[in-house]
Amino acid sequence: MRTQISLLLASTMLLASAFVIPARAAQIKNVVIVHGALADGSGWRKVFDLLTAKGYKVTVVQPPMTSLQADVEATKRILDLQDGPSVLVGHSYGGMIITEAGNADNVAGLVYIAAFQPDAGETLLDLASKIAPATKGISATSDNFLYLDPKVYAADFAADVPKADAEFMAHSQVFPAKAAFETKIKQPGWKTRKSWALIATDDRAINPDLMRFMAKRAGSKPVEVKASHAVFMSQPAAVANLIDEAAKDLSK
Repeated sequence: MRTQISLLLASTMLLASAFVIPARAAQIKNVVIVHGALADGSGWRKVFDLLTAKGYKVTVVQPPMTSLQADVEATKRILDLQDGPSVLVGHSYGGMIITEAGNADNVAGLVYIAAFQPDAGETLLDLASKIAPATKGISATSDNFLYLDPKVYAADFAADVPKADAEFMAHSQVFPAKAAFETKIKQPGWKTRKSWALIATDDRAINPDLMRFMAKRAGSKPVEVKASHAVFMSQPAAVANLIDEAAKDLSK
């Protein structure tokens, strides 16, 4: 009798397990964007508008660029304010920042926009030396902050952006500390989260072949767009669509 009861209980449990419905992932409506060096967050206005029109809550981080640690902390500060899971987006040096900040519990996935995707122990300068960019216009101030020569800014950073806008960007750069480019990543968020990578094929600030290498290594879904490093300004729809795609995929 006891054996029959045990068999009945086991059968009931097995039958019940067959009808367990997997928990649905939380719908992602938060997008946190981290801009790169040599620019600020204002260039993301068009992407911001496109995503907010789709119902997303979008926040653009303004990292201090004084150190990688300070930039990661600034990003986590914004992530802490989000209600629910977020898609974390990084451009250029912002890719270094989101790779480390992407380990936060409420980060659902990562989107790299013409960005660096480092592995553990790598610095930005390590990556740039693997496959050098076309630009040769980077210089340092006397206190070791970096900037792009305004004379080549348009050609090397924003070749497909209206001339007046590129000129303004050249003279409103955010100078990053060189030390930030020399700091090693400890724990890459892309190793534990899904990621996407937009490769700007006309980029002169990051070699497109380096972007392809990093995306393949990280297992990111790659999307190639014919654009300069300032793809977020020249092709805002392509950028917004990739972020939207990532958010929808992560919400399944």
